[in-house]
Amino acid sequence: MPLIPAPRLIDPAAVPALRWGVIGTGIADQFVHAIHAHTVQRAVAVTARDAAKTRAFAERHGIARVHPTVEALVADPEVDVVYVATPHPLHREQALAAIAAGKHVLIEKPIAMTAADAREILDAGRAAGVLVAEAMWTRYLPQADVIRQLFEAGTLGEIDLVRADFGSLVEFDPTSRMFDPALGGGAMLDLGVYIVAFASSIIGPPATIRSVGTLAPTGVDDSATIALRTDAGAQAALTTTFGAITPIEASVFGSRGRLDVLSPFYGPSGIRLILSDGEVEEWRDDALPQVHDGLSYQATAFASFVAAGLLESPLHPHDEVVSVLETIDEVRRQIAAG
Repeated sequence: MPLIPAPRLIDPAAVPALRWGVIGTGIADQFVHAIHAHTVQRAVAVTARDAAKTRAFAERHGIARVHPTVEALVADPEVDVVYVATPHPLHREQALAAIAAGKHVLIEKPIAMTAADAREILDAGRAAGVLVAEAMWTRYLPQADVIRQLFEAGTLGEIDLVRADFGSLVEFDPTSRMFDPALGGGAMLDLGVYIVAFASSIIGPPATIRSVGTLAPTGVDDSATIALRTDAGAQAALTTTFGAITPIEASVFGSRGRLDVLSPFYGPSGIRLILSDGEVEEWRDDALPQVHDGLSYQATAFASFVAAGLLESPLHPHDEVVSVLETIDEVRRQIAAG
């Protein structure tokens, strides 16, 4: 009998075919490709700041309607759900506009610049009776379900430590999204959200946060080393940086064994289970041709939640979305304070 269970997947054809309105043309390019290639979800409208790029995006993906403004897109009666895929500082205003128009909303990570803004967005969605979720696509991957099953079964025993890293070599450019404070720059908001969210999924919210890091000339953080500890005593050691390429792996250590999430841990990759009795088993996810095709899983899950009448994702609930941003807020504060 295998040590690693098979993932429990949602049949993409078994959920409603929602009509998606897209705001932004950056990561949205990979998202729309993924949902059109691997799901019944369809992007039917788009808007973004650059009209020429937006028209080209629409032609590339077979999107019929290009709206001149966010207001026009969220008012479109043929749009069921709005996907917000713009720079972080724009998320709050655009998400609130979609919610006010009665649309369900999937918002790219981080959902907002601060935990307070995240809570405002999520509370507005609940009050309006629409589903609002952060696009933490890692939670919906097959390997994420395998990990949940292993923890539900107690395979690793009592969890003691989580480790995760995400580093990328990013050349400094003060005008780029990565380094411009006005565009939500910084390693923690771009890469660090993945490592903090992963730790949260395993050990929950931290009671203690300690961090050191460095600042770019523009004042945004460009690296962070983070130690977290929960009230129960579980710990996490996390690193992110714009200054080097790191393995982009994650590991969980428990009293009965160890679980490695293979690189890149944030996308479809695989897991290695090493038990204390010496048993080792590896499972790899090679079902999709490209890493970012895995964005399709969250769209299928989102549609299933809409069908069930849910107002938040059971796999990434509102309180956890806010908690992750509270951790990021504190890490950024500590690094800025030196």
